Amino acid sequence: MKRSELNQIMRDALDFIDELNFKLPPFVRFTYEDWQTKGKEYAEIGDNLMGWDITDFGSGEFHKSGLIMITMRNGSNNEKYPKTYGEKLMLCEDGQITPYHTHGRKLEDLVNRGGGLLIMKCFQTDADNNKLTEPLSISIDGKLTTIMPEERIVLLPGESVLVEPGVYHSFWAEEGKTLVGEVSDYEDYNDDTFYDDFELSMEMIEDEPILYPLFTEYPELK
Repeated sequence: MKRSELNQIMRDALDFIDELNFKLPPFVRFTYEDWQTKGKEYAEIGDNLMGWDITDFGSGEFHKSGLIMITMRNGSNNEKYPKTYGEKLMLCEDGQITPYHTHGRKLEDLVNRGGGLLIMKCFQTDADNNKLTEPLSISIDGKLTTIMPEERIVLLPGESVLVEPGVYHSFWAEEGKTLVGEVSDYEDYNDDTFYDDFELSMEMIEDEPILYPLFTEYPELK
């Protein structure tokens, strides 16, 4: 992906978030130049992987399979950062798929924060990672619901689903771009397992300066 494309994706995301009147922490709009003026009082943001993360899941086709993630709050459950929870905002384009993945530890609610529909499918696996065919129970806004593996779950704006550790899930938007909230245990990307193996990192072509750095790109704080 070209840096110019990534910068425009971020601008478009912020415009859409503003349209839905969702308020973000100030550091999300710190430019790369802004970060170069910040001191160690902002270390928690970098240490806990907060801020922007954008991936095409190795597809090379971001608008078909990709995701914008903004981690707004996160802890590490250690002495320095004892916070045990996190909160994330994600943006799905219409039909843009996040592939099947699961978390070994993290319990999360996925919330349709507005826009179109949030569609999700789930399944579980056995010890050999084979898909199970038995029904599974999930909680949709506190209502225990039995579904078949890979059955469509449709969430309207404001609705949410609880995703438990070990449940593989994939999601995307329909009927328009959609904001997705994640309220969860603290985020640790080593906790994530994708059903199909691929390289998460994107090759970046630096054709213009960084606008808003990804959480992997923060300059060293003075």
